[in-house]
Amino acid sequence: MELDKILAISKKPGLYKLITQSRGGFIAESLLDQKRISVSISSNVSLLSEIAIYTLNEELPLKEVLSKIFDKEKGAETSTSPKASKDDLEAYFFSVLPDYDEDRVYPSDIKKILNWYNLLNKHQLLDFKTEASNSEEEE
Repeated sequence: MELDKILAISKKPGLYKLITQSRGGFIAESLLDQKRISVSISSNVSLLSEIAIYTLNEELPLKEVLSKIFDKEKGAETSTSPKASKDDLEAYFFSVLPDYDEDRVYPSDIKKILNWYNLLNKHQLLDFKTEASNSEEEE
């Protein structure tokens, strides 16, 4: 899974795949509707590979959190809807990541992570088994 090519763009729904750089920014393709957009360099953009989740001990990279969700769901969509209640979202996330920092990870963050997981999973961009076998071959 290449999270370094997947973007979250502020004030835009869903996730975007980086296509190419342009003079004033870059071109990205929406994972929701496959439409391409031009994104200004001044836009607030986050690479998923750079996002981490606060735990009580450290910051855990988003990739590891998505891997834990993938393992819990056995590769299926999340059993809890991203539109579930605050308590349901927190209970689900606690079952995935028991030591997450409840003071710094908000229900809106959990909702976003579950939406991202479902979207990436739908587009088959979560391939943890392949990565595990590749790292075993390297050893």
